[in-house]
Amino acid sequence: MNDNQVKRIITVNLKLTLVKGMGDFNAIPVCVEVVKEQGFSSAARALGVSKSAVSKRIGLLEQHLGVKLFHRTTRKLSLTEAGEHYYEHALVANNAAQDASDAVAQLQGEPQGRLRINTPMSFGRLHVAPLIPEFLKRYPKISIEMVMDDKVVDLVRGGFDLAIRSGDLPDSSLIARKIAPLTSVLCASPDYIKDYGLPKHPNDLLSHNCLSFSYSRDVKEWVFVSDHETISVEVNGQYQVNNSEALREAILQNVGIGRLPTFVAGSDIKEGRLIQLMSDYRMPQKALYAVFLESQYMPAKVRAFLDFL
Repeated sequence: MNDNQVKRIITVNLKLTLVKGMGDFNAIPVCVEVVKEQGFSSAARALGVSKSAVSKRIGLLEQHLGVKLFHRTTRKLSLTEAGEHYYEHALVANNAAQDASDAVAQLQGEPQGRLRINTPMSFGRLHVAPLIPEFLKRYPKISIEMVMDDKVVDLVRGGFDLAIRSGDLPDSSLIARKIAPLTSVLCASPDYIKDYGLPKHPNDLLSHNCLSFSYSRDVKEWVFVSDHETISVEVNGQYQVNNSEALREAILQNVGIGRLPTFVAGSDIKEGRLIQLMSDYRMPQKALYAVFLESQYMPAKVRAFLDFL
């Protein structure tokens, strides 16, 4: 059976399921959740049901479709070729059902439902998490699941309502709303400067241990702008890490010079634990955005959180 034949069978069976109103329609959100959570147990927890209920629902769905949707091993769960095709259509159906719910929810006035948010680790912990209790008190019918991760995730596959992202956003179908400017500064500890000297020009960094945030798009090439020139420096150092707070800790411990967002380094600079370097040269300013899926009906819960944030 070739790829087109498999896809045709999955499409026809899914359409029959939708048209006939069969019980397998209820398996669509279960299947989507299993793929999103990468497992039956985690999907069951997210859905608030037992693992056996999820397993049974998927088993009945596979029996009805006449194909296996998942490869199951003791360590890993992955989609079969047929499963990939089914998931592609199931995701569309699940999103359409969610749009229908959102359209009705708009008429109910008060925002409600589960809100799934993805944020960068440091910004989420320092600036989003402290806001959540007040938001939940204001909107008691909303529940929040917040996932903090510095990797860029797929909102659709991850099942997120919105995400906080920084920097230059790639072209996509996502809608972006700017929520704050994002400024980065170069800094080092007083003891590091005492031992290794104070860099006064970007080229001086070539002789320093420059520590990097590994998820930056410009990990090794740092750009500096002054009133007279723009300079790019290819830096080197003995430490890269994918978390800004871990990078901050290394800088505080005199390991080297690093580039940090002011929302991480601001209080340390104010208290003298870190020194801002080369203030005559600024680093290109970026922005923090809330990004979310384009939809005919923006869910009231998403709109409430965006306005609150």
